[in-house]
Amino acid sequence: MIGSQGPALSRRALIGTGLGAGAAALTAAGSGTARAAEAAGADPLAQRRAYSFLAAAMDAYPDHGTIRLAQSYTDQAGLFSTAFTYDNALAVLAHLASRTANGRSRATALGDALLHAQDHDPVYDDGRLRQAYNVGPYTFYDGSPQPDGFVRADGTANVGSQFGFTGTAVGDMAWAGIALSALARRTGERRFLTGAVRIGEWIERVGRTDEPLGGYKFGVNGADEKLPFTSTEHNTDLVGLFGQLARLTGDRGWLERRARAEAFVENMWEPAGGFFYTGTNDGVTINKSPIPEDTQTWTHLALNSPTYNRSLDWVATELAVLDTPDRPNSTVPAGQSYEGVTFSSASLLANEDAPIAEGQPRPDRNGVWFEGTAHLALALRHRHASRDEARARRLLASVERAQDLLGGGQTIGGEALAERAGVVSASSPLDTGFGFGYYPYRHTGATAWYLLAAARANPLGA
Repeated sequence: MIGSQGPALSRRALIGTGLGAGAAALTAAGSGTARAAEAAGADPLAQRRAYSFLAAAMDAYPDHGTIRLAQSYTDQAGLFSTAFTYDNALAVLAHLASRTANGRSRATALGDALLHAQDHDPVYDDGRLRQAYNVGPYTFYDGSPQPDGFVRADGTANVGSQFGFTGTAVGDMAWAGIALSALARRTGERRFLTGAVRIGEWIERVGRTDEPLGGYKFGVNGADEKLPFTSTEHNTDLVGLFGQLARLTGDRGWLERRARAEAFVENMWEPAGGFFYTGTNDGVTINKSPIPEDTQTWTHLALNSPTYNRSLDWVATELAVLDTPDRPNSTVPAGQSYEGVTFSSASLLANEDAPIAEGQPRPDRNGVWFEGTAHLALALRHRHASRDEARARRLLASVERAQDLLGGGQTIGGEALAERAGVVSASSPLDTGFGFGYYPYRHTGATAWYLLAAARANPLGA
């Protein structure tokens, strides 16, 4: 666990090299819960509980202003009041997927907070957002106080500098732009489209590359230095964002930019294996490992092409896991088991005898990544081939069971959360293979992806 030993890194770690692909088989849970889910689909009560967690994460610091973002993880994760831009973009999309007045109100408030961060950065005025922000007070590990909410006394956004979350990744920006675009469509409010366009323009200025593999680069670090990596995941996000901006603005220049991002993604396709590689470190050589989950499922949601939809079968076969209490390093309680997928091919080959990082636990090779499991469920529902719906419902049943039984006794902002509300990021500690891990802490991002899958809402479609 993270606890007092320090935090895990963000999910958007830099692209690296690692171990070769592992193999697993998608195993039916064999439980009454899973069989019932195949017949009934997503549970409305589970969805209501998930929304109650998103509300609690958003309302955790009522004494620190009405302009607010949602805390990403429960306090037990050791990241204090950190609110990742990516997670909050997903929360916007999940609230809109509820099709309720309350959901629209919450999505609008979060969207306005993203615009505030864009307009009130303490250093830059160029449309960027940072990787994460602080949204409430805490005392850091070194004893230094962080007394502010999301908006500091001088009106600037409270950037998450304590953990070094000061850079700007193209993928994070793209998801924020997708969320603002969705708000522009739903509300008709011009400010959201203006913010999304500013994001797209920043990405075009900073990320565009003429390297042999093309596409858009990773972004910048906290010192505003451009990073040399190019990510399949990020360019997939841009296919979604640029397509949506083209439709909303009528500016065909966004279609050219979409085509550039799409060409990079297609360059990462491995036809012999039926999957997409993770990207490139230098713009010339393709990284062959690790092979992550999201570059398979998100590509389907963004491209919707029968040429590439075998990537979903690759995930369902090669990244499938079943976490049980008898697994080495599993933290699943006795009598429980969870099926789904893991983060990457390297996760299946993680060193079970060593901690994921200093001060953190040893990984469970069969730990279920619930956010990715929801990605796959949504993508299968979107593809809608034979048996896809039944497989998706079984995966959603596993996520719902995790919401019911895992993550009890956790808090946000020091306040107890309702039990059985909020999806943990992983069933047991898992090593992503990209320099960071996921743990059994309730997570805004995982909960939002569950709600998107339950609602069949594709955020990457144009």
